Amino acid sequence: MGMGRVCKVNSIPSSSGGSSSSNPSTPSLTTSTSLTETVNGSHQFKITGYSLSKGLGIGKYIASDTFNVGGYAWAIYFYSDGKSLEDNAGYVSLFIALASEGTDVRALFELTLLDQSGKERHKVHSHFGRTLESGPYTLKYRGSMWGYKRFFKRTSLETSDYLKDDCLSVHCSVGVVKSHTEGPRIYSIPVPPSDIGQHFGKLLESGKGTDVNFVVDEETFAAHKLVLAARSPVFRAQLFGPMKDQNTQCIKIEDMEAPVFKALLHYIYWDALPDMQELTGLTTKWASTLMAQHLLAAADRYGLERLRLLCESKLCDDVAINTVATTLALAEQHHCFPLKSVCLKFVAMPENLRAVMQADGFEYLKESCPAVLTELLEYVARVGEHSVAICRHETMLDGSDVNGRRVKQRI
Repeated sequence: MGMGRVCKVNSIPSSSGGSSSSNPSTPSLTTSTSLTETVNGSHQFKITGYSLSKGLGIGKYIASDTFNVGGYAWAIYFYSDGKSLEDNAGYVSLFIALASEGTDVRALFELTLLDQSGKERHKVHSHFGRTLESGPYTLKYRGSMWGYKRFFKRTSLETSDYLKDDCLSVHCSVGVVKSHTEGPRIYSIPVPPSDIGQHFGKLLESGKGTDVNFVVDEETFAAHKLVLAARSPVFRAQLFGPMKDQNTQCIKIEDMEAPVFKALLHYIYWDALPDMQELTGLTTKWASTLMAQHLLAAADRYGLERLRLLCESKLCDDVAINTVATTLALAEQHHCFPLKSVCLKFVAMPENLRAVMQADGFEYLKESCPAVLTELLEYVARVGEHSVAICRHETMLDGSDVNGRRVKQRI
């Protein structure tokens, strides 16, 4: 995020009639600084199937996903048939809207329709890089917008380089204005981040002081009971509870592969995920995904909630045609609801559904989690019904705000 700032220094004026060294009663000088700056962020919104959006209706829009800048959620609204009746669908409209609760949110905006010919002749409307006579634009409440009713004449747009393969690409920048006051900083001592994980990790690597052994697939792993008990409620019960294992010299772990248990120990000591490719000896994304799936199951088995969420996050990032079915089954079995939702949405997309159903993992999904198929059908139906987001919103003046302030266009 970029920062722009305006500073104002306030001070107590010194008394006339000499310096403080000659007059002990003279008050000491104190200072403070008022900082006004912008917290900047941007979002790119790709609109595919533009021709299918025509006829949606005047005042109805296609919405981007929400994105966060400066502590607020924002969304881009594209009106393919225009926002107002008086334009008679002759223009497309483009707006940026405050999508979260907020009052008098001051911000700078930029809306850019990207030239897709490579000539970089983008259509830009911007507050940035110039002086605003009336200052930043103020959004009064959730749903308030800034933008252009007559952003582009529709007949011109459809023969321009902005439309390619029935697709438009919009880039939006938001700079939320923030202000605060700072007093003097007398000193600053840098504090390094915690390295406790490094110390425990090196303890595991050294093998010193180990007092428990685990056998996994005929491979032995030495560890420290107190470390395991501190990190996992399951290990704590197994090693120190009323039903603890009597023979800690050799505890056998069933239903888990050695590399997975090694990764589990790595997390317990280092408090971080291991290098999946180094652990598996394979460089493919599929191998890393498979390891993350097994590690998520292990994390759930031993009550390691943060590790489970780390694995969920990685699997969300790596969702793909050939692995999404097994990931969905895993999410269902281990109650990973955010991951399950991501997988269902991915599979339900028309361009993915057929390929996923032909993948090997889909048979496993049908056999192990038949109830998920019902939910999948509901997602598929929902995608078909709501492929285009339709809403109504407040009317605004073309290229201006409620106070009549206009934003000059750059080409």
